[in-house]
Amino acid sequence: MPILKSQLTTKFPFRNPHVNTLYKFFTNKEKPTYQRKRITTWDNDFIDLDFLTSDSFSAVLLIHGLEGSSESSYICSTANYLRDQGYDVIAMNLRSCSGEDNNILKTYHAGKTDDVNFIVNYLIDNYNYTDIVLCGFSLGGNLILKYLGEYNQTVPSNIKGGIAVSVPIDLTSAQAELSKLKNKIYMKEFLRTLKSKVILKSQKFPDYNPDKKLIAKASTFRDFEEIYTAPVFGFDGPEDYWAKASSKPYLSSINHKTLLINAKDDSFLSIDCYPYEIAESSENFYLMTPKYGGHVGFVSTFNDEVFWIENQIVSFIQNQLNTYS
Repeated sequence: MPILKSQLTTKFPFRNPHVNTLYKFFTNKEKPTYQRKRITTWDNDFIDLDFLTSDSFSAVLLIHGLEGSSESSYICSTANYLRDQGYDVIAMNLRSCSGEDNNILKTYHAGKTDDVNFIVNYLIDNYNYTDIVLCGFSLGGNLILKYLGEYNQTVPSNIKGGIAVSVPIDLTSAQAELSKLKNKIYMKEFLRTLKSKVILKSQKFPDYNPDKKLIAKASTFRDFEEIYTAPVFGFDGPEDYWAKASSKPYLSSINHKTLLINAKDDSFLSIDCYPYEIAESSENFYLMTPKYGGHVGFVSTFNDEVFWIENQIVSFIQNQLNTYS
């Protein structure tokens, strides 16, 4: 039942998903005037939160995608738009993504929901927010969907729901899609920063001694998961990680109203990342699949001031979650 229909009206050349994706990724957006708060974690590490406040009792927790940060273009535009609508915004920087390497060998991965749970409870324990909405993009969206399904019995009442944008909910098939030639430019950029982080970790932690030649040769996510994610986080291998970290198996367990927006032309996503049957049989999980938008793009024209995706986020918050600033 909860399949929402809303189409992005695009003009040339933004009907090309790569133009839409790259334009949003590399367009400089006005950086919000964040106030940073460093949170010490249970494992002697830290997570940096960037606050953009408007003295509201309603807040939105934003989580960026792979190798992004609170300064990613899509986070900046969303944070500013939400602030202008009267919401407080907390942009969560995943471990190692705030401009400073984290303290321990482990950083983050697509299914590491214990960090999301930790930050949610921190916000509830330390701030007077009566309503908190979770909003994630790409990998951050996978974290939010998995968290809401995995922790469905213990999600605090202050959490009103979630919104996830451009999410590879099935990591096994999505990584295969990203490994195709059409996505070579994105894969190369992701691996450029991921490889540098692995080298840094191997220098800081002598017991972690990956083969430097394998790091240099790594050209797919499978290569990276074998070098870092699987051994460091205790998975049996890339396939085990992808299966356990994917949010798709948790969607049916979500009992808070939650929206997933995946553009049909997103070159990062496989057919398994469009869960129509799950949405049709759910009372809480909503799905929207506009024809155009690319990956975390959703731009309609040059110098776009329409803010289509930001509008969809606020509309869902106000109309479905009944949360007002």
